Amino acid sequence: MLKQHRELSMSIRRTIENNEEAGIRPSKTYQSFVAAAGGHRELHFIEKDVRNYITREVRNVSEQEDAKEFGKYLADARSRAAFEYFGDVISFDTTYNTNRYNLVCGSFVGVNHHGQSTLLGCSLMKNEEIESFKWLFQCWLRCMGGNAPKGFLTDQCASMKRALEACMPTTVHRWCIWHIMKKIPSKLNGYKGHADIEQEMSHVV
Repeated sequence: MLKQHRELSMSIRRTIENNEEAGIRPSKTYQSFVAAAGGHRELHFIEKDVRNYITREVRNVSEQEDAKEFGKYLADARSRAAFEYFGDVISFDTTYNTNRYNLVCGSFVGVNHHGQSTLLGCSLMKNEEIESFKWLFQCWLRCMGGNAPKGFLTDQCASMKRALEACMPTTVHRWCIWHIMKKIPSKLNGYKGHADIEQEMSHVV
């Protein structure tokens, strides 16, 4: 079949996307189309077209696109309601990566009256550039009624810091204790009493 005569309908594309999200292999997806159509000859595309669509449209997002095109922000009604009560100080963490699509997974977390973590939103981003963080923080603020938290805890990411300064100028920005303590061993290993120093710093902080 000539390439110009091969095409994927909208319903076929949606099925491919859903199957890819569910972890179904492209070959299995194609075979399901073959079975439904009653044979290979009844289809207007081949297995390679399925694989190419997954590579081109599902897995890859151009790095040249605007942040709005590759960023996804999620917050439900429960998260918005929780922010009204537990939104004074927020921790934002991007240490999680989704290996399959090479996206950065970030989470907005607060602490409730019982000292338990409360999810106040999450995000998927293609990269950790300033514009990506600006877009994300602006979306999050709009979702939370435009009310910026009093404090914001993050890792030591320069891009994130600059985006916060631009989007939440009145919010106090501090580094997360976990990231600070994680670096202490490498900084103090050269000292004889580094274990005691590390323990003492843990108590102080």
